[in-house]
Amino acid sequence: MPVYAAVRYSAADAVDYFAAPSEGPGKGNAVIVRTDRGLEWGTVVSSVLSGEGVELKGEIVRKATEQDVRRAREIHQTVEAEEFDACRELIARHNLPMKLVGVEHLFGGNRITFFFLADGRVDFRALVKDLAKRYRARIEMRQIGVRDEARLLGEYGPCGRELCCRTFLRILKPIPMKIAKSQKSTLDPVKISGRCGRLKCCLNFEDQLYAQFKRNLPRRGATVKTSFGEGVVVGYQVLDQTVSVRFPDGTERTLPLSEIEECASEDQQS
Repeated sequence: MPVYAAVRYSAADAVDYFAAPSEGPGKGNAVIVRTDRGLEWGTVVSSVLSGEGVELKGEIVRKATEQDVRRAREIHQTVEAEEFDACRELIARHNLPMKLVGVEHLFGGNRITFFFLADGRVDFRALVKDLAKRYRARIEMRQIGVRDEARLLGEYGPCGRELCCRTFLRILKPIPMKIAKSQKSTLDPVKISGRCGRLKCCLNFEDQLYAQFKRNLPRRGATVKTSFGEGVVVGYQVLDQTVSVRFPDGTERTLPLSEIEECASEDQQS
């Protein structure tokens, strides 16, 4: 039976399964993995497991040595910083309408990826030629959006937890404003926006639950029976599953859904 481990790797902190030696390494160990891009640095995030039918992204070559750790630190602190500055200077020299936001230098040294923002398509062929000549490695220019920028550079969200896009979200779906409105969220952009400046992804996560809970509630304007008599629904709290009812004398009460019985309309009775 094949043995595999979940490993966090790449600039975007992707988590995938890799073929692993039967003796480990264990959770938390730094490892060198081989992907279709080459040798990469990673960290085991789950213990080694056995099973079938798992999609593998590559294999764990070895547990990282002290020499590997020093090399990874040098790449992150020195090499990528120098490559970032050099690319930014070349962008200015070629007068290209793009903003460089990050660099990923693979542990194996065979590929360097530059991440950038731009309003439209950019002809960066001359830039790539200059970079390839300077570093003698495969150069990849990857245009990203503001949400990808947050995934690349951000760490924690306003909730205090690690960004969802860095931990488990692989596809970043658009989030329409109607979702925030249906959840009665504040429309203050500061409070409903994530690190990327767009609507928080967690609004999407909760949308189906809100829709399910709302189906249990009577609509506004419906006539309902309560222990205080009949009244009209003027509002409700979705998560609390409570209903605000106005009675003929003008008073209002907020009651649990379990104490509400919706009166059948004439159409329903017929």
